[in-house]
Amino acid sequence: MPRFKTVHKGLKLLPVDFDKQLLPGSFEHALCYLVDHELDLSEFHARYRNDVEGAPAFDPAVLLKIVLLAYSRGIVSSRKM
Repeated sequence: MPRFKTVHKGLKLLPVDFDKQLLPGSFEHALCYLVDHELDLSEFHARYRNDVEGAPAFDPAVLLKIVLLAYSRGIVSSRKM
């Protein structure tokens, strides 16, 4: 007799829109706006050479947001980020 994983019908996955989680006027909202609309990240994009081979890379804008937010909170260790 085949064995199957038990089905947990009570579990639900709720989609989260992270843009709606940021409060307008907050530092986090301003940081996202600055990185997405004001900074020119084309130099970062030009250095990526994985369009044919290799795994997809993280968007440099996302990585920059993580680093800047961590620095603003006093976290300078990349291991803690």
